[in-house]
Amino acid sequence: MRTRAVELVLAGVLLFGLTVAGSALVAPDRSPTTPADGAERATLVGSQGGGPGWHQYGSVYLVNNSEVEWREDSADSYFDVQRLPDGNVLAGFMDSGYEECGPYESPCAHTGFRIIDPDADGGPTVVEEYGFPVRTETNSEIHDAEPLPNGGFAMTDMDHERILVVEDGEVVWTWNASTIYDAPADPTRTDWLHINDIDRIGEDRFLVSVRNANQLVIVERTDDGGSEVVEIINADEEGSPDDSCTGNGQLRDTDGDGDVRCGDPTILDHQHNPQWLGDGAVLVADSDNDRVVELHRTESGEWDIAWVVRSADGQSLRWPRDADRLENGHTLITDTLNKRIVELDENGTVVWSYATERIPYEADRVPREFQGTEADLPRATSDGVDPGSVEAESGVPVLSALVVGVRAVAPWAPVWFAETQVGLTLVSLALVLAGGVVAVRNRLSI
Repeated sequence: MRTRAVELVLAGVLLFGLTVAGSALVAPDRSPTTPADGAERATLVGSQGGGPGWHQYGSVYLVNNSEVEWREDSADSYFDVQRLPDGNVLAGFMDSGYEECGPYESPCAHTGFRIIDPDADGGPTVVEEYGFPVRTETNSEIHDAEPLPNGGFAMTDMDHERILVVEDGEVVWTWNASTIYDAPADPTRTDWLHINDIDRIGEDRFLVSVRNANQLVIVERTDDGGSEVVEIINADEEGSPDDSCTGNGQLRDTDGDGDVRCGDPTILDHQHNPQWLGDGAVLVADSDNDRVVELHRTESGEWDIAWVVRSADGQSLRWPRDADRLENGHTLITDTLNKRIVELDENGTVVWSYATERIPYEADRVPREFQGTEADLPRATSDGVDPGSVEAESGVPVLSALVVGVRAVAPWAPVWFAETQVGLTLVSLALVLAGGVVAVRNRLSI
């Protein structure tokens, strides 16, 4: 029996060693890809950071080709970033340790936006902040803020599940998602809709990402100060299943009609950071489907997938959370769980890449002419795209969740340590534990 215990332990250790060694041998190259044209790639990155709860080690930084030129890291997490016309940087943030907490106990977390002067004496400095206290750091962040022509800012608010316009530090307009979605009694106590992005796409018109509903909503601010939902991209079809939207306490049928407003997960599944390319086209980081898609409006008014990217440099995308179409037709992708930023040309070839140390949320190429809206950017064609090949891929939910945890808590873990490696590691651990149990039983039986 003693031999049996030793065999189990050795088998577990050997399996783990082979898993690590074999996976490392076939792992993708993480070396940065430098531009063949010799041009600089100055790219702003908003880093959520990582750690338990995903809110540690956040930063905003500028990477030029493969060198970090500056970094501002005074917040627990940063999210969407963009350079303003005056050279300052606008960033959504979440930070803890505030004493002004309103209805919540002190200290508490604040979320909102910050403006950073990268050229300040003494290094990058936060020169302006708008924020408010939240009950918890979990799924309550302001992920995105957008400057408006009048000097105000449009923002998302995942805590109260709304969008708002702020001028001179005061909220002057809101759209509450509860006007079209079944609302819980208190949205601040649950990750209900997870509204994570807003873009101004026209005069008083906004494209809003409602992540947990798999939908993009176009909201218009009306002349009387009200709001109107103009269009829903990936609208709910009558009788369609709602499973992808109701898991983990997200959407729920609070009005009792037997349905929730949930988009088709084979089109979009818990997306991030849509980019309006002009009327009839939008580029989206289709996060839970591990891909980037470009949707085009058809003559019938439906939205179909016209272009899709699932991998870069032979490595599958893993929970991408941003995709930007650049003026030259290339696409800049923030591949979050692979901890990298990649730029692809029109043929899908990687022309630039950068491996990040921590979990990136979003990247923005600079300099970029400030337009106020994203319009008339180059669109991809559907040539070579097989619509039958863009169905949502299935995985092992428990293992996938464990991989996400590993990426956040242990940023030093190699990116190739994925579902297969986690599964084999669990088997290895089970063998070692089984050997330990056998050894203890042997000792007790003596």
